[in-house]
Amino acid sequence: WYTDVVKMGDLMDYTPVRGCMALKPYGNRIWELIREGMDKRFVETGHENVSMPMLIPESLLLKEAEHVEGFAPEVAWVTQGGGEVLPERLAIRPTSETMFCTMFAQWVQSWRDLPMKYNQWCSVMRWEKTTRPFLRTAEFWWQEGHTVHATSEEAQEETLLMLEVYREFIEDVLCIPLFVGRKSDKEKFAGARATYSVEAMMQDGKALQAGTTHNFGTNFSVPFEVQYQNKEGVLEYCHETSWGVSTRLIGAIIMAHGDERGLKLPPGIAPFQAVILPIAAHKGGVMEKAQEIFDALKLSGIRVKLDDRDNVSPGWKFNEWELKGVPLRLELGPRDIENGVVSYMRRDTFEKGTLPFENLAQGVKDLLEDITATMFRVADEFRLSRTKDIFTFEELGEQVQSGYARAMWCGQRACEDRIKDEFSATSRNMPFDQTPFHDKCACCGQPADKVMYFAKAY
Repeated sequence: WYTDVVKMGDLMDYTPVRGCMALKPYGNRIWELIREGMDKRFVETGHENVSMPMLIPESLLLKEAEHVEGFAPEVAWVTQGGGEVLPERLAIRPTSETMFCTMFAQWVQSWRDLPMKYNQWCSVMRWEKTTRPFLRTAEFWWQEGHTVHATSEEAQEETLLMLEVYREFIEDVLCIPLFVGRKSDKEKFAGARATYSVEAMMQDGKALQAGTTHNFGTNFSVPFEVQYQNKEGVLEYCHETSWGVSTRLIGAIIMAHGDERGLKLPPGIAPFQAVILPIAAHKGGVMEKAQEIFDALKLSGIRVKLDDRDNVSPGWKFNEWELKGVPLRLELGPRDIENGVVSYMRRDTFEKGTLPFENLAQGVKDLLEDITATMFRVADEFRLSRTKDIFTFEELGEQVQSGYARAMWCGQRACEDRIKDEFSATSRNMPFDQTPFHDKCACCGQPADKVMYFAKAY
């Protein structure tokens, strides 16, 4: 179902390189709208965009041992340039911490230079063994934020600030409810002191990591010598963070909201928020009125499409735009014109109704707002229905077959490993509210004081 929706929705196509995809205009526009919305929030929180090279010398990757160990199996290497074998292998960036740190070491001199809060939009490559469009591809598009700070407190504040930026955008714009919290040491980013995540639930009950933020402390600044001179003239190591979301969010939208008819796009990132379909377009006045309505809606800031094709039937158009997930379908025929209304159908609920010509743009905006709220509510009700507090190992194994298990955890990696080995489930994150609801670990039965979400994941 998922792959069919991706292909039939005209979002992407496969390319000759395994695991790489070409974004088609419709899919690329969804990513552009996600990017525009996120970038606006980054700017508002004091970040600036930069661009870094895609090739990283192997010696840079080797500087932070835990980092290179975590990414080594996924790195693609360039070993030849032109007709010459390179003296040092160059990694196609799987992520850019090492390159940013190299540059920060040159750019940061004193406390006056801090904080530096940068972001870049780019593609990265990770040589995945199993791929699926948007969810896990060898090359994917993303943003990666990288910041340097004078103190550990400032770095932690940044880490949690960007986690909240992700939560707000994904919940309020993409209509996907989230579990927000801290990753276990086993699941944290390679090289981080602490990793935080926003975890979504797909309609099959599986988890999807929608975004992460990382507090590096001085783990990278020490090997890369990212230092600053404090107000007393003493050199100190900077504290760093990084954070990122990717085109995986498009996969999340598909699987969190889609149905048997195809895509169901939240209005905030739909390339077309409304499509106008003239009915009996050959009759006098229909096309003229449709064009008038299109112009008015476009002028009001609504992303609208006038489908005036005459080589396919209205029924064909209905199915096509439902498949593509357009939030609102507007139909206009001679009878509608006579009654001074536009007929509509909502993609989320299939509810039908009419809107008067008078203040039509505001009526459409009101419907789009209600569609946004309804899509989030429906997804949240589903999430809550598939999340359960569990107390035993057997209950955990049963619950992760169809949703999230909230369990008490002793904090030992051995329990995480056992859960993964026996149930193919992983720890997702520890919510900030760590109020215990039991006193024993659901896996080993030993005393436990950590609340953890477990689930199978993409």
